[in-house]
Amino acid sequence: MIPMFGLVEIVLLIIPAWVSNSVPVVLGGGPKIDGGFRAWDNRRILGDSKTVNGFLSGITFGTAVGAVAAASFGNDYLPMLGVSQKVGLAVLLAFGAMAGDLLGSFIKRRRGQPPGYPSLVLDKLLFLYVALAIALAAYPALWGAIGWDGLAFLTVATYALHVSFNWIAHYALRVKRVPW
Repeated sequence: MIPMFGLVEIVLLIIPAWVSNSVPVVLGGGPKIDGGFRAWDNRRILGDSKTVNGFLSGITFGTAVGAVAAASFGNDYLPMLGVSQKVGLAVLLAFGAMAGDLLGSFIKRRRGQPPGYPSLVLDKLLFLYVALAIALAAYPALWGAIGWDGLAFLTVATYALHVSFNWIAHYALRVKRVPW
């Protein structure tokens, strides 16, 4: 069982990845990351929905939110790390989320699935797992703060937030073509 403060700390930890994954919906656009090139299977490498602006804005805003959390909560949040390490962790989580999103698109294109094709793990969870894997590779002691209970919580919370925000982005804000 995760104590309440543990939940708050886990949410503060993962916010850079959550923000990084959601910002490109609003601030994306511009040049395509894959430049329109095709892979060995004659399919687009990533597709039109993955843009340089989206990738960079995701990393920038995810990092900024992580830096604000690090500065605001001080030693109450991940006391084993200094502020600069927490900001570095935010960069890794934000980058990892974007890398996980690109990996999901790459896998979907190889399967012949177009952008917007629904996939539970590739669309809603892979960014989380890649972000955590990169963060844990750099800071293995974080696993002690997360653990299996924290990972289960993050999986459920990420799924619920992803579904909720995508519904809002599609139906209320009309910034997404599909509600997933």
